[in-house]
Amino acid sequence: SFEQCAFDFGFKPCVCSVLTVLRKNLQRGVVLSTGSFLVYEAHKLISGFAEVHASFKVEDVIEQADYLYGSGETEKLYRLLVQHKNSDDAELLWRLARSSRDLAQLGSTSAEEKKKLTYDSLEYAKKALEKNESNFAAHKWYGICLSDVGDYEGIKTKIGNAIIIKEHFQRAVELNPKDATTIHLIGIWCYSFAEMPWYQRKIAATLFATPPTSTFQEALRYFHMAEEADPNFYSKNLLFLGKTYLKLNNKKMALLWLSKAKEYPAQTEEDKQVQKEALELLNSI
Repeated sequence: SFEQCAFDFGFKPCVCSVLTVLRKNLQRGVVLSTGSFLVYEAHKLISGFAEVHASFKVEDVIEQADYLYGSGETEKLYRLLVQHKNSDDAELLWRLARSSRDLAQLGSTSAEEKKKLTYDSLEYAKKALEKNESNFAAHKWYGICLSDVGDYEGIKTKIGNAIIIKEHFQRAVELNPKDATTIHLIGIWCYSFAEMPWYQRKIAATLFATPPTSTFQEALRYFHMAEEADPNFYSKNLLFLGKTYLKLNNKKMALLWLSKAKEYPAQTEEDKQVQKEALELLNSI
């Protein structure tokens, strides 16, 4: 048959399907007066199929990406997603921002490559936001990546971006109130400003008419909110619950949460660092 011939010559099944449709049109008595009309009809059918196929392709990439992320395959995940850096899909772009950052955090990544990946991740997150302002994960990762870039641009820039970062975290929580990680990040923001040394406070005072401030009580509230949203979701949230209670001189509660952090099953390098810090703090109490 016409379509079998096409298949034999190496055309993909999608093209063969198009040819099948054309054959059926011919059988219905459609008169093809010129070769150009045949080409035109084929182009329309192939284009239409390509649009549908493209949407399935995005879903397939996302499914594969989430599997690799869950498996801790950082390098494979990055190689998969970086192929789609020019995508218009916010779901792909924020995942690329996350994977770029994760690759930058690996101990095997050189200092030069880490810096490049850090700036790249911010661009991908920014593009994700431009494509879909209502995507909570795009807001979350834009805030994270903007904070990371501040490490290369000095304390003045980092503090100057602080309010923008918090606004994006808050917007992410508005869009997805159940995302424990973003709630945790607001807690980290509060904790950082609560323990900010005097010289950084002085810098903040020169940048803002009303410098951003916070308290350990506010940080504690967010860490507990995160735990309520998703219990035991993150070793670092357990650690910071313990550290915040220490700051508030509540040793009994600090012992409880630091013990949980120490006993948390270590699946990542970060988990191992959390266990180590939790043990050190427990020994110091």
